[in-house]
Amino acid sequence: MNDTPGWASPGSAPSEGTQPDATGVQPPQQPSDQGGGDEPQPPTQWSKEQPPPGQWSAPHPQVPGQVPPPPPGAGWGAPPGGPGGYGAPVGGPGGYGAPVGGPGGWGGAWGPPAAAKPGVIPLRPLGVGEILDGAVSTMRTHWRSVLGITLGVSVFTEIVAILFQKLVLDDRATADTLSDPSSSPREVGRALGGVLLSSGVVFLVTMIGTIVATALLTTVTSRAVLGKPVTIAEAWRDARPQLLKLAGLTLVLPLIALVIFAIGTVPGILIAAAGATAAGISLAFLGGLGAAVVAIWITMRFSLASPALMLERQSIRTSMSRSAKLMRGSWWRVSSIQALAQIIASIVGALVVIPFAVVAGILSGDGMSSLFNSAGGGPGWTFLIISGVGSVIGSTLTFPISAGVTVLLYIDQRIRREALDLDLARAAGVQGYGVAVTDATPGS
Repeated sequence: MNDTPGWASPGSAPSEGTQPDATGVQPPQQPSDQGGGDEPQPPTQWSKEQPPPGQWSAPHPQVPGQVPPPPPGAGWGAPPGGPGGYGAPVGGPGGYGAPVGGPGGWGGAWGPPAAAKPGVIPLRPLGVGEILDGAVSTMRTHWRSVLGITLGVSVFTEIVAILFQKLVLDDRATADTLSDPSSSPREVGRALGGVLLSSGVVFLVTMIGTIVATALLTTVTSRAVLGKPVTIAEAWRDARPQLLKLAGLTLVLPLIALVIFAIGTVPGILIAAAGATAAGISLAFLGGLGAAVVAIWITMRFSLASPALMLERQSIRTSMSRSAKLMRGSWWRVSSIQALAQIIASIVGALVVIPFAVVAGILSGDGMSSLFNSAGGGPGWTFLIISGVGSVIGSTLTFPISAGVTVLLYIDQRIRREALDLDLARAAGVQGYGVAVTDATPGS
């Protein structure tokens, strides 16, 4: 056996008999006080209190079908079904015959005890299915907090988007100006400025809602791992000090990707503008393709920065550094799980949104053509409201999955690299978790 703490080597325990002294010499045997000098004396290791002679019988042939009588007293030689020892039945009160997870400790099956699970995940390195199940279990177990957060944020952002789309973006004068070839550059610029401003407001409101929902769901998921419920007010109180930093992080990551993409495409665009159109377009395409790969790699490298910022109370720069450290050597695994979660969320969202869009197109009277008919003033109120309801339901169901998977991946990486499960077990109040490993004598 090895010297790993928690495993005992055979024969490592000291014997209860006479031990050699410090010089390694066996002590001399004491003379027996019984008579008969020619009779061999029993060694001193044997007890003087031997069983009476009549209790031991000579061996005799066993009759076929006859069960040999048990020796007096229970213990190591007890038959199966006896009270203890190796002969205890499987599922008995103790010893090697105890079932796995029973009071006997390690049980009859050789292997470590099951990991503690105070909340939605077991406190050990997680598999893909356990991470996805943990995100869904968080939404199912703490549905009041999770659905309350996502529903409130989705309703707010969708109302703002509908109002801006119908009252500001759906401007007939702006549409006519942009579609009229005879419009002056000043008129076109004014119209484009209004469209960009309105679209920017919708984007800003959506981003704010995403930041708030991400911060609150991170807190709820971290408490769900410990098996502790949290209300929306408590989640807001814990997340509020980090909201500005999370907003900065949310802006920094897309900005980094945009800068990388610009570096890859601008040289080709300049060459094309100088006159070498074919070469410039080819260079811009190849540069943009390479920049997209680099941008995706960097974005995924910093994908765990958000939970690091929220749960460790770190700055933007430190949280990005923490994410890069946790992702080292695990980029493909973490990225694949996050991509799988996004695919699942997209499928679920499509299954919810598409039926509402079809019903909205039928009830609006213009059919699905109202989505693409800009000359007719765009979609009507009926279409926007019904399709908006579908978008709210889809976001309410899918956003907790993607946000929960990100938080659980962060916790899983810290368990693998930093033994976070020990701290989580103590925070959850699990008694004796990790004692068998940390308190064992080295080399035992």
